[in-house]
Amino acid sequence: MHLLHQRGPLHHLPDTPEAYDAVLADVAEQALRRITPEGNLEHPDCQDDIGDTSLGMTSLLAFAWQRGKDPRLPEAVRRSLAFHLRERVYTEDNPGYPNLKVRNSGLPYARYVLEAGAHPIGDWPSTAWALLQAVNILDTTDGLVDDEQHTALVELAHGYWRWLTEATFFNPQEAGNQAIGCVVGGLMLARHLPPGEGESVRTRALRVYADEIRAHRVSDRGALLPPENGGAYDNNYGPISLSFLAKAHIESGEAVFAEDGEALARYIDARLTGGGFDNGGPRYSEQHSGFESVLGLRYFGSRIGSDIGRYRGDSRWGRHAVKPDGGVDGHFAWMLVWQIQDSTQWHRTPSTKAARHQLRAGTVSVAFDSKMTPSVIEADGTYYLPAAVNRQHGFGPVLDGFLLCRPMGEVRVRDVQVDGLTAKLVTKPVVGRDHVLRHIQSLYVTDGTRLWTTVAVERLDGAPYLLAGLPYAADDGERVRRTAEGDVTSAGTLRLTHPTAEGAEHFDARSELTQEQAAFALAADPRGYGNPDEGWRHLVSSSALEAEPAPGAPEHLHVFAVRYGPGDAAFTPAFEVGEDGLTVRTEAFTAVIGDAAGDADAEPELTLRA
Repeated sequence: MHLLHQRGPLHHLPDTPEAYDAVLADVAEQALRRITPEGNLEHPDCQDDIGDTSLGMTSLLAFAWQRGKDPRLPEAVRRSLAFHLRERVYTEDNPGYPNLKVRNSGLPYARYVLEAGAHPIGDWPSTAWALLQAVNILDTTDGLVDDEQHTALVELAHGYWRWLTEATFFNPQEAGNQAIGCVVGGLMLARHLPPGEGESVRTRALRVYADEIRAHRVSDRGALLPPENGGAYDNNYGPISLSFLAKAHIESGEAVFAEDGEALARYIDARLTGGGFDNGGPRYSEQHSGFESVLGLRYFGSRIGSDIGRYRGDSRWGRHAVKPDGGVDGHFAWMLVWQIQDSTQWHRTPSTKAARHQLRAGTVSVAFDSKMTPSVIEADGTYYLPAAVNRQHGFGPVLDGFLLCRPMGEVRVRDVQVDGLTAKLVTKPVVGRDHVLRHIQSLYVTDGTRLWTTVAVERLDGAPYLLAGLPYAADDGERVRRTAEGDVTSAGTLRLTHPTAEGAEHFDARSELTQEQAAFALAADPRGYGNPDEGWRHLVSSSALEAEPAPGAPEHLHVFAVRYGPGDAAFTPAFEVGEDGLTVRTEAFTAVIGDAAGDADAEPELTLRA
């Protein structure tokens, strides 16, 4: 089975003017067939996320007219705009809406669901989206609508802004993408207001970003990120936030948006595998955005000099939002307009700079979490997640059911590139159940095709093994399919185990259950509202690669050695302790890992040669 949402890299989508004109032409034909006598452009099956969708279609038609001057479009734009102004503007409070600061303000808002009192929690983002659709139309309707409609739309957009920032609590769902989107709406609106009013809105938008978003950033993997639904990053919404930061910088020129966008882009680059696979987030585990991410990934990929467009998006939303029947939906329409307007070219080559939370070369990559434990390993097109044992998740030595990977002190990292090899040494102090402090040295070396991991720790009593990952997914052309195996070799005995217990808290990679489904089954709240990452942390056991200690290790050490990816040569590493530290010899390299005490600066030492 294939993973549902992760498909081809977004930078594979053609982005020439001709390709975009063909997309807009298709949208226009669908809209002209769909428009009702009243001017409604909503998809017939649209029920939620609906308050801005007809207006979004209107914005696409206005933009298509601006580019191609199709004579059929002006009348459709005017009629559909009249429909929204007449039928989709609400000024009476929605019964049950919980986030109002001012009752009966009379300010306009958009509804997530049209029925009064039905699921009103989504009215805030729907209004932010309606604001963006409105200002996008204002940017593209010069000569297309009359003064009366233009004035009404300016007043409506200003009312939306005031409802979002005065009548309600700001960003009540704690969704960074929505919050930054609202700021972008304010920045764009300011250009369409009289100078004094416009400057006031612009100043307010910048202050809202500083006080309500930037001041509440969350730390993850060494980066400060806009909070997203209760977490630092969501692999669906995070890249959407990146697009909003790109538009905010394009619109305002303010350096803060460039700085924050570059920080988020470097974070995305570090957590993404070379193949573009990613999972995890406070709302979606595996769901990926499509066209909504293109602007940010392209704009900031170019600024940081890395190929973050390798991000596997959902190509069903590769150009615009669609319903299950494939019909266009106006949701998020402004993102298509913005990415067409932006002329930035994709940066298609990896960054050559070493990153603390990333090891990447060729078709091999390791993404590390904040504790410098791998969060995903990629080798030979297969993706390995942290395995679970006794409710503990990660990669590392296991003794009597206790996983030694959580640091108790500073984690030190050394990066080396030499002779076509790329390596990272991670040194962690950890404490076992016996309260003894031990230093674990984990060496990761790749030639761009294979990954060698060597883990050394003071000799442990009993029968330890290395928890070496959960084989989970593999590339299959432009798709990613589930798997329960991988090409892995160990110097010691290697076994692939599966849970014997049943239940949602035991993940068997051989089943058709996805990580996302399992995570939501264990989450405290319903799908779409809960935190799947929190749910996944309740996992008790999983399928796991378990590697026994390598033979021939020095008497005072346990050494584990595993090779991921194809290997024609036998894997029989040799180990020796000398004055310089532990020497590791494999068929591809020789590495010397310095003593855990490190050099004069207390940093771990690593020398490497092919």
